[in-house]
Amino acid sequence: MKIYFAGSIRGGRQDAECYAAMVTFLRGFGEVLTEHVGNTGLSEAGDDGPDDRFIHDRDMAWLKTCDLVVAEVTTPSLGVGYELGWATAMRKPVLCLFRGDTMRPLSAMIAGSPAIQTVAYCGQEDARRRITAFILAANAPGAETRSAGGCP
Repeated sequence: MKIYFAGSIRGGRQDAECYAAMVTFLRGFGEVLTEHVGNTGLSEAGDDGPDDRFIHDRDMAWLKTCDLVVAEVTTPSLGVGYELGWATAMRKPVLCLFRGDTMRPLSAMIAGSPAIQTVAYCGQEDARRRITAFILAANAPGAETRSAGGCP
């Protein structure tokens, strides 16, 4: 399985450790095409390619070849929103995770999309449980997307 993981880079790297933990967990299900998003050494400059065009074209190629998308969307990011728009247009299964304890509401364009499963989570253990359920459901015949939210 090819997994596209999305998380903020130029929008802010305050969740880089969270992304790293998710990328590590996702490796247990298959190849994570965008492992660099979990690199805690990657700065907000987004210096993971020689120029912006290279990064765009590389990431779009990965998006086209992936089987599903998992995104951590607590930190707003224009790039992640762009990727999610394309992923839904390509009819990829999409899971968006966001921390339920944040005071910032999730974008209506993400939370309101019937093509995106949005899930509020509380900690890495909860995130791992929700990612596992999503991947298992995405691989099941007739899989649908749906929204779920709230921390227990």
